[in-house]
Amino acid sequence: MKKIIVLALLSCVLLACNSQQKENKAMSQEDSEIANKVEALISKMTLDEKIAEMTQDAPANDRLGIPYMKYGEALHGLWLVLDYYGNTTVYPQAIAAASTWEPELVKKMASQTAIEARTLGVTHCYSPNLDVISGDPRYGRVEESYGEDPYLVSRMGVAFIQGLQGMGDEQYDENHVLATAKHFIGYPENRRGINGGFSDMSERRLREVYLPPFEAAIKEAQIGSIMPGHQDYNGIPNHMNTWLLKDILRDELGFNGLIVSDNNDIARLGTMHFIAENRTKAALLGLKAGVDMDLVIGKIEKLAAYNNNVLKDTIIKNPELEKYIDKATSRILTAKYKLGLFDTEPKEIDTETVNAGKKEHQEFSYEMAKKAIILLKNEGNVLPLDMSKIKSLAVIGPNAHEDRPKKGTYSLLGGYSGLPPFYVSALDGIKAKVGDKVKINYAKGCDLLSNSKAGFPAAISAAKKSDAVILVIGGSRRTGGEGADRDNLDLYGVQKELVAAIHKTGKPVVAVLINGRPLSINYVAENIPSILETWYLGMRSGDAIADAIFGDVNPGGKLTVSFPRSVGQLPVTYLERPDFIGSGKGLFINSDKSPLFPFGYGLSYTTFKYGTPKFENAVIETDGSTTVSIEVTNTGKRAGDEIVQMYVRDDFASVGRYNKMLKGFERISLQPGETKTVTFTLGFNELNILNQEMKKVVEPGTFTISVGSSSQEKDLHTAVLKVK
Repeated sequence: MKKIIVLALLSCVLLACNSQQKENKAMSQEDSEIANKVEALISKMTLDEKIAEMTQDAPANDRLGIPYMKYGEALHGLWLVLDYYGNTTVYPQAIAAASTWEPELVKKMASQTAIEARTLGVTHCYSPNLDVISGDPRYGRVEESYGEDPYLVSRMGVAFIQGLQGMGDEQYDENHVLATAKHFIGYPENRRGINGGFSDMSERRLREVYLPPFEAAIKEAQIGSIMPGHQDYNGIPNHMNTWLLKDILRDELGFNGLIVSDNNDIARLGTMHFIAENRTKAALLGLKAGVDMDLVIGKIEKLAAYNNNVLKDTIIKNPELEKYIDKATSRILTAKYKLGLFDTEPKEIDTETVNAGKKEHQEFSYEMAKKAIILLKNEGNVLPLDMSKIKSLAVIGPNAHEDRPKKGTYSLLGGYSGLPPFYVSALDGIKAKVGDKVKINYAKGCDLLSNSKAGFPAAISAAKKSDAVILVIGGSRRTGGEGADRDNLDLYGVQKELVAAIHKTGKPVVAVLINGRPLSINYVAENIPSILETWYLGMRSGDAIADAIFGDVNPGGKLTVSFPRSVGQLPVTYLERPDFIGSGKGLFINSDKSPLFPFGYGLSYTTFKYGTPKFENAVIETDGSTTVSIEVTNTGKRAGDEIVQMYVRDDFASVGRYNKMLKGFERISLQPGETKTVTFTLGFNELNILNQEMKKVVEPGTFTISVGSSSQEKDLHTAVLKVK
């Protein structure tokens, strides 16, 4: 019996050794050296010093030479929340960046942001936002997302992380910083469109819709930090959910970076979720689940959970709990070593350079803005305007112009924006474009947040004495963004009435939308001949808008979120399952179920013709792959960009599926008469489904492959692939 026990123990020891050897072998030499340094440093730290590390912007530890790691936001340019030096580049908001459907642009934006961050001593940024919008634009943070599709969000997210953190030898070097993917997970999945509302959903939906961007961030971009969402998942707050943070995030996906809480969310396990009776219990729940850093913006002591006043006595009385402190501290120290913070002295901020801004970055912000603009309607080819044929132009609307704010930031840049050295409004851009060739008649018409129509007469007068009207409407940071959820998606205030009044003048009208969420603009869509969706285009907004209006830019962006006809339609998304069941075959009895404008939609000043999709091999094995190709021809008279989209459906499978899912896209530029062939890969990543055991598999059968210009059926060309 003893012999058996000894052999069993020996076997366990050998297995443990082999496991450790494999782990060490998987580590790079640099990672192994860092791990040894962290272990040695932890052994020298007092409990007070360890706990002190576990908060954002922890002060430098002079005794042990542990450096300070400064945080900031980087969603569309650098923003320092409390300690602001000013004059950073502001790029198009995330929803606009995604509307370019060009990940390389997002990657370059993030890399430029990282350079500006390092200039200001920032090395840890709480971006990108990898939330997949669930089809409910009442939720204010739509603008921070890359859209309603998990594949598109994945591609944009990976590009952003690679740009911010760097890859290979450049990762975390002097020009790159630590990225934080948020909000893990299912944050927009709530029943009322409320920021932070609870998420009640199946594991299947979690894995099919919300998990893919985080999986790609970990496996492809090696994300260094992740932030959980405020809410709970099926009754368990994310910040104490070991199934989410340990079983899935760390064990299944292999994430080995640090987890930072969202603002105040460890303490909120008591004050919002009412699970922990006090901050000490809240802190222990967070620590045991694997949250390493307690984010409390402003360091408000009564909101903090990871501090000595809350934790120290409990850890001393229960020394076995110190292992959680050690693990959290070691992950934070590892990040500081990887960022090279131990090796360099903090740089003095070159305020002259920072305040002057970076011309190259500002120009690139402009380039992105031009590619983000979406043409939603152009009846009668009102756009582009011919400057030689108009003598006067009315520019009207509450979003046409914004003066430099006395404090804070511009409301027409969107949330999480820094303060740029300047902002070009639509009015500014149009004036600069036309110079003295066209007389500009400007009238605000109304305020965004007012029901007063006192400005209508001046706006109507401006329209009547002009050859055409640019009507700039929409929303702002005051009507959308974090904490600005809505129960109505119509134009705010009296904007709809202003549109109607201007329409009645009979002048050609171009509606320019500046906003952060899809709006139910039925009157505009029915009555105004030309509509441009511009979202928030960043500091060079007006220049890009003017370029599109006068044809120097041919709009080529596409929607990344569907536009609803009304709140009663919600949720509105192309990600639908078959629903032809019961009365009305899945339709509303008194209204159109289709979106006002669908996911992937966008027009051009030219026209494109699609050929027939062709497979390299139309029959493949379940473990095989092929390609599908399609010819696209510019049949118009202007050069233009087209975004070719590929959607996949497993026709008959062992589980229910969405009607189709985006699995490929490419933006191409075509001269008049030019034809290009676009090719997409079809293999495991594109064809797999989650079976009944929640495993990714490719099942034999037929697959409908659809390629075209948007998600709506009339814009798609199909072919059938057989898998055996």
